[in-house]
Amino acid sequence: MRVLVTGSAGFIGFHLSQRLLAAGHEVTGLDGLSPYYSVALKEQRHAMLSQYPAFRPLIGQLQDRSSVEAAFADRPKIVFHLGAQAGVRYSIDQPQSYVDANLVGTANILEAVRAQPPQHLLLASSSSVYGMTDGSPSRETDATDRPVSFYAATKKANEAMSHSYARLYDLPTTCLRFFTVYGPWGRPDMALFKFASAILSGAPIDIYGEGRMRRDFTYVADVVDALMALMSKPPETGLKVHPDDSVSPTAPWRVVNIAGGRPVELMRFVAAIEAAAGRKANANFLPMQPGDVTDTSASVELLRALTGALPQTEVEDGVTRFIEWYRAWSAGGGAH
Repeated sequence: MRVLVTGSAGFIGFHLSQRLLAAGHEVTGLDGLSPYYSVALKEQRHAMLSQYPAFRPLIGQLQDRSSVEAAFADRPKIVFHLGAQAGVRYSIDQPQSYVDANLVGTANILEAVRAQPPQHLLLASSSSVYGMTDGSPSRETDATDRPVSFYAATKKANEAMSHSYARLYDLPTTCLRFFTVYGPWGRPDMALFKFASAILSGAPIDIYGEGRMRRDFTYVADVVDALMALMSKPPETGLKVHPDDSVSPTAPWRVVNIAGGRPVELMRFVAAIEAAAGRKANANFLPMQPGDVTDTSASVELLRALTGALPQTEVEDGVTRFIEWYRAWSAGGGAH
C-alpha cells in the first residue's frame, strides 16, 4: 500500500521507510532537510531509500502547506507523521523553530488528513511529555500536564491537537511516545553519537546529572518492529485491549509507549560504549542541564497487548552495532 512518512530523512523515519520498502510498500517521504544537524547525513539516508523504485522523496517543510498537500497527492493509506524539530535543549534557545515545525507543521498534516482520510494516522510524540517522574514506570494514562521543556510542550500539544481531529472527523490516530531511541544512522546530537565520536578520538565527554540518570534506551530496529505491528491496529473509540489502555472514550485515538520497559543507568550505557570501542572515556561530570529529566521508564503493558511483543535488544548489543556502523561510516568519510 502507499504509505506517507514525514521525516523520512530523519533517524527513525529512515529506518521505518527502509523496512516498509523492503516489505513491498510504496513510500512517499517528506523531509525538509533542516540544518539542525548534518544535512549531508540526511541526504545519505535519502539516497539509500532512493535505491528502491517505490520510494518517492519530497523535499519540503512541514510548515509549508503546499509541500504537505503535495505529499498527500498519492492518497496514502497509512500516514506516519514522524517529522518534527527535535531536541530538548535546542528548544530553549530556538523555540520558534518548534512552533513552526511541531505546531504549525502538525496542524498542516492534520488538515491534509482531514481532507484525505487514511486508514490510520500514527504520530510521533515523546517520553519527554511525562516530565519529572519518581522513577516508577510511566503509564500512558498518567497526567502529562507539567512539561519541563518547550519541546515536550509541543509534543503534548500535538497529542491534544490530534485527539480533537480524531474526535471531530473520526480519524483513527495513534500517538507514539518514543523512549530514547538509538542505533545505526542515529542523530549526531544524541548522547550515543557524541560519546562514541569523542571516545574513539580520545576527546573528553560531558556527562550531565553527575551520571546519576536512567534512560529506557530502545534500539531502533525494535522500534520499527513495533511501528510495523501498530500500523494495522487503528484504535476504535472506547474499545480497550488492556485495563490501562489509553484509548479515548470519545474518539478513535490512543497513545502508546514505544520502549522495552527496562531502564538502564547512564553509566552502564557509557560502559557499553567503552567496551565496544575498546577505549576508556575521559569523562567530565557536570550538573543537570535545564529542561532535562533524571529518569525515563516506560510501562509497556499496552504495547505488549497491542503487538504481542516488546523491544528486547540489550543495550550492550545495540551499542556494539552502532559502533560497528559508526566506524564503517567514518572510514567512508562520514557525512561529507
